[in-house]
Amino acid sequence: MTRATLHNALTAVRAYRGAAHAALTARLAATPIDGQQRAAHGFAWVATTVAALDATIDWLDAGKEANPLDAKIATLAFAESIGQLAGGLPMGQNEIFRPADLGVGAAARALADACADLLDADHAATRADVAAALAEGHWPSETLHDADLDAIRDQYRRFTDAAIIPHAHGWHLANDLIPDATVQAMADLGTFGVCIPEEFGGLGLGKLVMCIVTEELSRGWIGTGSLGTRSEIAGELIVLGGTEAQKAEWLPKIASGEILPTAVFTEPDVGSDLGSLQTKARREGQHWVIDGAKNWITHAARSDLMTLLARTVPDAKGYAGLSMLLVPKPRGSEAEPFPAAGMSGSEIEVLGYRGMREYALQFDGMTAHSDALLGGEEGQGFKQLMRTFEGARIQTAARAVGVARRALELGLDYARGRKQFGKAIIHFPRVADKLAMSLVDFVMARELSYAAARAKDSGKRCDIEAGMAKLLGARAAWANADASLQIHGGNGYALEYEISRVLCDARILNIFEGAAEIQAQVIARGLVEGRN
Repeated sequence: MTRATLHNALTAVRAYRGAAHAALTARLAATPIDGQQRAAHGFAWVATTVAALDATIDWLDAGKEANPLDAKIATLAFAESIGQLAGGLPMGQNEIFRPADLGVGAAARALADACADLLDADHAATRADVAAALAEGHWPSETLHDADLDAIRDQYRRFTDAAIIPHAHGWHLANDLIPDATVQAMADLGTFGVCIPEEFGGLGLGKLVMCIVTEELSRGWIGTGSLGTRSEIAGELIVLGGTEAQKAEWLPKIASGEILPTAVFTEPDVGSDLGSLQTKARREGQHWVIDGAKNWITHAARSDLMTLLARTVPDAKGYAGLSMLLVPKPRGSEAEPFPAAGMSGSEIEVLGYRGMREYALQFDGMTAHSDALLGGEEGQGFKQLMRTFEGARIQTAARAVGVARRALELGLDYARGRKQFGKAIIHFPRVADKLAMSLVDFVMARELSYAAARAKDSGKRCDIEAGMAKLLGARAAWANADASLQIHGGNGYALEYEISRVLCDARILNIFEGAAEIQAQVIARGLVEGRN
């Protein structure tokens, strides 16, 4: 298909998105969004799919047809996405959003008619060509058309290939922490200070660079890609909301890797409802005294600083009583993971996402100095945290992109080497199709995450773009991991094969940093309210 055909198709899918938007707006005028979740979340998926096609065509246009593989990937992306928009869009394994769910059947038929050439074409040969190109070592364009950005990718890819991939599966199976030497090597590369201003020892770069770094590290192991998330959140909290003294005290140490932070927000039975948090902090003389329980706290034992969300204004309801505290703690060891007075914890054993470990924490009179209050002002904790959600979700999307690529790499390598019935299984169409469409999903998710990062770097509000990037990236990671394990057959179910770890790692991406349902709610509400 020509680029002109794809641009015409893009016009048609935008029109369909407009019809879906109008239909949802009409429904929500009469019914609250919680009573229209299927319609609202379906619209969020429609809008996300259209945004991904927008990002894909931008990528294709920027390449100026230098790589012939790019046009084939874009064609498959449009054909499959339009087929889903017109027929049924997967929101989950057993949840398919149909046009009838929003009363836009006529608009869906108009979309199908406008894109009949794409939908009616036999794309089997295109999928086979893409898989054959992969088998020969060819990949679609990944240049960002900026020598510095491409150099950063190359540097982190070489590091990941040499220092992470050969060891990650062993670390996972042993439930080891990421080795200190690896953490230090990541720090030496500047990993923990990418977005921290230069005046505080960071690199002073933007979210697009953060995406590149995270993507490449996560390709090696989601644990190493995720280690920087805590520094990203803590750094942004302090940059945006900290006092000058707090910035001077903490940011250089976070940027250098001397201080490893952890985010202490979630509580048992609370999940996404942060307004119901019960952990309390009260002033006593020159200290804050902290009591309560936190759950699903990543990297809690080896960390040195907690960004802790607690209720400091007990009479204020919901979010209004929450404050953010910067609580230092001694770094734990295997023998004594929580040596701080007034703090204890127990490990939560998990399927994947290892390397930092998850903990349930208990605070019983733990103290922090009076200057621990972020920004020196109570009741601002939720607002301060909300300002970091965009960056954290973009970073999570980048993690998903890295996992999606690694799953594809493993499936490709196995399909090239595994022989059945006298030939490598990559030559069987169902295997080749899985690889080709995994590549398509990877490219779409990657380009949407970059688009969100660029929006953030431009200074605009981008909670919708960030949510879309995470929503699509998480689905791509899981789909690619599932397809790759299927290519491995029974061997993929064996712990000794890396794909077994990647599948477990991929599954968490649809849950943390806001579950898929939360992302869809944010996207739908924001678009109906006209935030984009």
